[in-house]
Amino acid sequence: MLADTIFSIQNNTDFEHTALRVFNHQYLNNKIYQRFCNLLGITKTSVKQITDIPYLPIEFFKQEKIVSTTSSTSKIFTSSGTTGSSTSKHYVSDLTIYEKSFRSGFQHFYGDISGYIILALLPSYLERDGSSLVYMAEKLIQDSHNPESGFYLYETEKLAKTLQNCSTKNKKVLLLGVSFALLDLVENHLVKLNNTTIVMETGGMKGRRKEMIRQELHETLKKGFGISKIHSEYGMTELLSQAYSKGNGIFNCPPWMKICIRNPEDPLTLLGTNKTGGINIIDLANINSCSFIATQDLGKIYDDGSFEIIGRFDNSDIRGCNLIAL
Repeated sequence: MLADTIFSIQNNTDFEHTALRVFNHQYLNNKIYQRFCNLLGITKTSVKQITDIPYLPIEFFKQEKIVSTTSSTSKIFTSSGTTGSSTSKHYVSDLTIYEKSFRSGFQHFYGDISGYIILALLPSYLERDGSSLVYMAEKLIQDSHNPESGFYLYETEKLAKTLQNCSTKNKKVLLLGVSFALLDLVENHLVKLNNTTIVMETGGMKGRRKEMIRQELHETLKKGFGISKIHSEYGMTELLSQAYSKGNGIFNCPPWMKICIRNPEDPLTLLGTNKTGGINIIDLANINSCSFIATQDLGKIYDDGSFEIIGRFDNSDIRGCNLIAL
């Protein structure tokens, strides 16, 4: 099966070969994506290499049901949104692919999950239905097989005590938290950790606090927790894979996911390394929706394939989103 091939990718040749197979599958089976490609003058036969593949603007996940399968939907993941704004919907037919993706991704970057205590501080996500991040955190908590693992809503005092106790005993901890909640934690409680604790921010103030650039956020959190690095997770509702940063805001992808950069003034043109532009993502785990997505994030990619998030487009729509009206 094509889905099995995705998680056995070993090198760039494997990736390109699999990406072309996934494109062919999605062009034939995803009518929204097929129409988008056709209106760009791109067909199945005209895509010979990975750079020929077009990227669907992420806004379409707010407007259409993006699927490449006739199988029934098992779960609908939804994005958080401000009052009155439309939200993205990711129709997932096979949750085992999502679970394989985040489990294999975590293993790739951090090793065996059973070696960690997982503490999840995700109040804004827990307070709504349909969060893919909460689904992932819940499964990782279960996989840790540790009674000390768990979710925290607003029990920051209890969490602070747990963190301090685990750090004192040199226990291996992963604290996964939304940015505003981590800031609230360090501002309201004295928590000094050692390097057996990984603090990982998932981004976003969710309207709770003033937005901060990542460098400022990380400096505040490093000082507050008394640690040398802040890790980051980069994911979104429309993806089934995550990139991770182990410090300094430099992210790496698992083998079945890649980033490329598009020219902000010409969205069909890709840029080389060390140039800032719009982030396009290939997420092959999205085999049953769309694996080729043009996001609203700005960033740059480096020679080794790592990348950095610089910010977001000022306008709500990506340039090129209105190329077609479906």
